[in-house]
Amino acid sequence: MIWFKSRHTFKVYLFIFKQSVTFVLDMNNPFDYRPGRECEEAFRELSRQIDALKASDRPEDINFCREMESGKMLGVLIALDCSGERHTLYAFSGQLGHGGFYRNGFVEPVFDYLQPDGYFKIHEAEISRQNAAISQFEKDELADIRRMYDEAKERLDRELADFKEKCRQSKISRDARRESGELSEEEIAEMIRQSQFEKAELHRLKKKLAAQLEPYTTRLKRTEARLEELKERRKADSESLQDWLFTNFKVLNARGESQSLRDIFADTVMKIPPSGAGECCAPKLLQAAYRRGWHPVAMAEYWYGRPNGGEVRKHGEYYPACRGKCRPVLNWMLQGLEVTPPLESTLHKEVSHNPEILFENQWFCVVDKPSGMLSTPGKGSDISVQHWLEEHYGAARMVKVAHRLDQDTSGLLIATFGNEAFKLMQSLFATRKVAKTYVAVLEGDYTQWSHPSKGIIELPLSPDWLDRPRQRVDKDNGKDAVTEYEFTECRDGQSRVTFHPLTGRTHQLRVHSASHLGLGMPIVGDPLYSTKRDNRERLHLHAQKIEFTFPLNGKQYSFESPLPF
Repeated sequence: MIWFKSRHTFKVYLFIFKQSVTFVLDMNNPFDYRPGRECEEAFRELSRQIDALKASDRPEDINFCREMESGKMLGVLIALDCSGERHTLYAFSGQLGHGGFYRNGFVEPVFDYLQPDGYFKIHEAEISRQNAAISQFEKDELADIRRMYDEAKERLDRELADFKEKCRQSKISRDARRESGELSEEEIAEMIRQSQFEKAELHRLKKKLAAQLEPYTTRLKRTEARLEELKERRKADSESLQDWLFTNFKVLNARGESQSLRDIFADTVMKIPPSGAGECCAPKLLQAAYRRGWHPVAMAEYWYGRPNGGEVRKHGEYYPACRGKCRPVLNWMLQGLEVTPPLESTLHKEVSHNPEILFENQWFCVVDKPSGMLSTPGKGSDISVQHWLEEHYGAARMVKVAHRLDQDTSGLLIATFGNEAFKLMQSLFATRKVAKTYVAVLEGDYTQWSHPSKGIIELPLSPDWLDRPRQRVDKDNGKDAVTEYEFTECRDGQSRVTFHPLTGRTHQLRVHSASHLGLGMPIVGDPLYSTKRDNRERLHLHAQKIEFTFPLNGKQYSFESPLPF
């Protein structure tokens, strides 16, 4: 392992290294790439080594293989040393359940904060003690106080309820005597005095019972305040430890410069690094190469084992680096390297034709959107259907797209004229009064799966916050997503399917198709969820038909668009 005493030494070394090597040194873009032959061969070799370990009877090997089978991202990196010799480095994402950061054959962590006697573990243990103390406080002292308070309140509430019932019965008796009509003035006056006395007694009883409950209330509030103090101290200690970690967790770039995670994420939307930042495969591999004085030239990350949770993952397939945790880190770490442009620039084809307006009236128009065109304006300068319609109709028509299709999806879009029509149309979509039909071509022969030829997929979805714009199946916190499907044809190893989405979640049809919890058959040409990424092929998903009844005229509408694939 090569260490550099100064940034200047590293720069000089790297300059000499680059001058002495005649190979192509451009690094592939970790966020959008296709693995080269060397990375593919390196991963196959790593897979063979893991498979060979499955015959081992050593506990550490058994645990390692079990963790791999349960799903793990593995990374490979090809790097050159100063003499031009090629080296292969391997990494696993995060930590190993039984081995922490270390495993023979894999690179070391960027920052090992798990040393048993180190700052992090010592203070983490203190926070764990605080957690245990808080938990015990809640189970013992606080639980006892709450039990005594509840018992006292129940007893006093019962006494009050008994007196109120006594007053109610007394009133019923008085009302019955009044209805008899045979009361003297003295008797009426006595009933009035009795009613006033009972009301006064009820008021006095309430004050008395409140006074009896007060000691329990005071003690409970004092105990709850003590609990909040313990939690606030734990929060402050946790934030302090987190700040220490992010300040001391420093990563290199190709120039030999070092920067902390805290500074790297300071200018991002998140501001604070997410949990596990810097522990994915790509940062580990780059840091290991820089420490050794090697020049990275190719890197790839592969999924090994079963899909993890609701993520769309397939064993043995390569995936881009995650955007939430890794993009800010890698943007820093790749500085000083020549990195190839992302394939994304060619992923969305040039739009071959303008949208086509199929129908219009005074309230809305129906647009046939081509694949590769945004529905509404995005972050870049790409023209959208919204822009195109504004230019076509002018500002006076107040045209506005009422729903969206993914950029790569083609087909029918509804746009409205004026605010009233826009709100009405959005209400139709929100209340599921718009019937939508999509046609897609999926990878694989559905007859080889156990899926019936038609059915319903119900898989709640939520954003993958650390890898936007990807979505994931989330049965705990996701929003309901329901899709009716029917396979109509199978040919040349691909299956054609008709979808009727009953909800309109982001990437709903794409995830329901690709996830192993759904159909397990990605849509052909899907750049996010397919394992057969080919930037020459468009997404084979088309919004073919749309039907609804418009409230302002009560007329039923139905529109269709021919399949472009």
